[in-house]
Order: sequence, then structure tokens, then C-alpha cells
Amino acid sequence: MTGAGRDHWFEDLADHMGEAYLRYSFTKGTTQEVDHIVEALGLESGDRVLDVGCGPGRHAHELASRGIEVHGVDISERFVEIANGRAVDGATFERMDARALTFAAEFDAVVCLCQGAFGLMTADGEDVVVIDGMAKALRPGGRLALSAFSSYFVVRHWEGADFDADSGVNHERTEIKSETGESKTVDLWTGCYTPRELRLLLAAHDMTVDSISSVEPGAYGNDAPTADTAEFLVIATRRSA
Repeated sequence: MTGAGRDHWFEDLADHMGEAYLRYSFTKGTTQEVDHIVEALGLESGDRVLDVGCGPGRHAHELASRGIEVHGVDISERFVEIANGRAVDGATFERMDARALTFAAEFDAVVCLCQGAFGLMTADGEDVVVIDGMAKALRPGGRLALSAFSSYFVVRHWEGADFDADSGVNHERTEIKSETGESKTVDLWTGCYTPRELRLLLAAHDMTVDSISSVEPGAYGNDAPTADTAEFLVIATRRSA
């Protein structure tokens, strides 16, 4: 599934979309999402946050505007360029594969939202590697906000979904547009999860799950998990050594 000379198939898609990514409706709820994340994680001005799979930096920029120091990483060089071009004080960005994070207890919090690094990057079965890197990036007592696509929702509500019950990966064909409006039909593979799977996965990496909520883009909150919303939002804490 990986294109020639690329580390992941998503890089070609990101190159095609460029800044057009920020025109999609699911990106319009950034302020509300960050409002909730700041409260749920107890973030304060001066805290250090790692944004894994930051894309063009929309969450990182919003966090930095509140006095929080954010470092965003994404596998797409194009998205990193866009994020740097829009950067505000307190936000830095670099190209990095979420499957090869090298941070060691450097951050007060990690955020991984909108099925970027966790979802598209874990569809190839490398969930453990991504979670391990994020957990190790946290200081003891540091907190994680992670969104994940719901297996329940795909099976129950997504007509025409090509869902592999064995791997938990959903495949779809969808249309994306470039900055100039050029359309392209592409394949997407997304890892999907149940709350139980998320709890077990995080527990195996020294993380205590504090809550799991059913959420939608731009409507983050504390609703109990259901089978009728597309995403789960996990809030977890790294155990002390």
C-alpha cells in the first residue's frame, strides 16, 4: 500500500490535498475540540504537548494560541510545510513517522486526534508501536488524548463499508480535492476499535484509561460510548514509575 519512495501511502494523498485539507467540514470544529481537550487534560499555559499526526497543524496552532508549548509531528512533508507556514509562537513542527517516535518523558501531554497517526497509520497492524512511542513521550503522570474510529459505527451505520472483521480495518474509496479543485479517487484504510480494545492496548503500555467518550468532529464531550457515533475519545494517564 506504500507508494514508491514513500514511507506511507497517506503521503501521496496529503500532497494532493495540500491546504484544501483545511476546507473539509470535519476540520471546522477545532476550537471546540481544543476547548474540551484543554479541560479534559487539565492543560495550563506553559505545559508541553506533543501532537502526533498533526496534519497541517490546526490543533497545535489552537493550543499554542493559549500559551501551551506544542511540538507537532506528521509523516507528510507537505502538511508540515503548511503547519510551519501558519505557525504561531509556541508551535513547532517536524516530519516524523508516528511509528518511529524517539521522545523520552519529554511532554506533559500527548494528543493524537482525527484518525491521523492512530487509524491511518495503524491500519497496517502497527498499533502497538504507535501507542508505545506516545506513552514513552509522556512524563510519568502525563496525559493522553486519543481519538479512534469506532468498529461499532462502521458495522452498524456505514453502508457499503468494506470492513475486515479479522483485522478491524475498514477500506473505502473516496474522492479528495486539491487546492485547485482537482478531484482524485483514492483508497483509504483505517484501523477501527472498540472501547475494550483501547483499554487493553493502553494498559499494556503503562497507561491508565480515565475515560472513553463517544464524540463527533466539533462535538467533543463526555458522552458514554455508544454504537451510533463515529469516534471514541480516550483520556488516559501514564502511570508513575
